[in-house]
Amino acid sequence: MGAAAPALALVAGLVAGFLLLPSAPSWLAPYLPVAVVSALDALVGGLRAALERVFDDLVFVASLLTNTVVAVLLVLLGERLGAGGALTTAVVIVFGIRIFTNATALRRHLFGV
Repeated sequence: MGAAAPALALVAGLVAGFLLLPSAPSWLAPYLPVAVVSALDALVGGLRAALERVFDDLVFVASLLTNTVVAVLLVLLGERLGAGGALTTAVVIVFGIRIFTNATALRRHLFGV
């Protein structure tokens, strides 16, 4: 059950999200996309580290938290400077590049191509 527990928790969370239809306050809307992309980056990076057998849960949690905090602070700074959309786009692009880089490493590791 040890290896299946995270997968079951993920499925349970997805089902709960679809059934309960949670909503977020409007002031949170600019920050949610970067938080989600930051979490995806940490997830894909964690998968890569696990396949390379160098995964460390402390590094994973620290990466998730620091990346999310920095991304949200950049969006907040962009809003204060009047360039919120531009900095949000920059943050999403950076995380997107990291996600695709890690996904490429995962593909190479799994399929050898």
